[in-house]
Amino acid sequence: MRIGKWTWICLAALMMGQVCLAADESSSLDDRLAQLEKEIAELKKAPASAPAAAADSKKKGLFSSVDVQLYGYLKADVSRDSSRATTGNYVLYVDSEATRRNDAESNMTANESRLGLNFTGPSSDSLKTSGKLEFDFFGSAPENKATLLIRHAYMNLEWPEAQLSLLAGQTWDVISPLNPSTLNYSVLWVGGNIGYRRPQVRLTKDLSVTDKVKVKLEGALSRTIGRTTPAPVSSETGEDAGFPTLQGRVSATFPFFGPKPTTIGISGHSGREEYDIDVSGTNETLKSQSINLDVTQPICKWMTLKAELFSGKDLDSYLGGINQGVNTTTLKSIDSEGGWVAASLGPWGKWSSSIGYGADNVDRDDVAAGTGRTRNCCLFGNVRYDVNAHAQIGLELSRWETNYRGAGDAKDTRVQASFIYKF
Repeated sequence: MRIGKWTWICLAALMMGQVCLAADESSSLDDRLAQLEKEIAELKKAPASAPAAAADSKKKGLFSSVDVQLYGYLKADVSRDSSRATTGNYVLYVDSEATRRNDAESNMTANESRLGLNFTGPSSDSLKTSGKLEFDFFGSAPENKATLLIRHAYMNLEWPEAQLSLLAGQTWDVISPLNPSTLNYSVLWVGGNIGYRRPQVRLTKDLSVTDKVKVKLEGALSRTIGRTTPAPVSSETGEDAGFPTLQGRVSATFPFFGPKPTTIGISGHSGREEYDIDVSGTNETLKSQSINLDVTQPICKWMTLKAELFSGKDLDSYLGGINQGVNTTTLKSIDSEGGWVAASLGPWGKWSSSIGYGADNVDRDDVAAGTGRTRNCCLFGNVRYDVNAHAQIGLELSRWETNYRGAGDAKDTRVQASFIYKF
């Protein structure tokens, strides 16, 4: 079959159209590629903080502009004491048996249940900000109408590059920072373990001597907790002193033996209380001071030893001196010394344990005859079982002995069971 002239002309025209169309598509594709390259270049020039700011805006919670973490536990304690003890729900010392001997008591409470909030941010490479609010329910109230007791309430500023931090608010004392692991709420307070919580402004500096040797310097101005003097002059003796208490601690962490480093710290405090004697302004100034040693020594992967020693005067607000600070009859500070040692054992699967001993010895001549407490000691042991990751059951046996200046020495055997749900 022959193809006519006009057929060839039509085929040629069609081919030319396809070539032109392909050229146009190629030109369009080149333009699109150029546009994409331009957009990529502009994205590279954009500041890196823009995406981070967008991410931060997405992280903001419904109720707070910073990250907030809720934590705590619910705790029910059931206990029996062979003699009456102060305070009952937990033991500080055994009441005098001069009038009532072996007067057993039982207690049940949920007041140690604890709730806390950790606040974090905003933070940068040069400055990190955080805070904490924590309370339990051991405020003064009837047993089934517990009120809040603030444990911690502070803000913290940290400069990581300088290894420096500033804390302002209420938290643990700088001195004697360790606590034994007890089911008894009072962790051997008044029985050899001093140090509590109070308002303060604290500065902490970390020093890296070598890769394995670290030194920490801590100093604080803290609230002096005194007592209200009776009429004719009523004043708070710590407030009336006109100057806060100074606290300081230096500690070193270094390899010694065992699976983890050893930490040894030396701490102390110095403050004063002013007692107004009459309305004319006559007063007596008494010193509150201490020198302390704390040691944390890992022995093996399932055993860690902790210990503290103290010596000082007017230590009742630090839970020393068997809760006796000043003899208000003689207006003299009460001297005391003591310490504690405890071993944390485990865990072995779901089981863990702790044993320890503490004692607080008071200068006999400083306390009132008859009612003054001269020695308070405790030997304890406990075992805990983890029902699961959040629920725990514990049993603790402790033996307390409290001596008095005069008749009334007392002994108490305490059995306590605890049921804990952590969150």
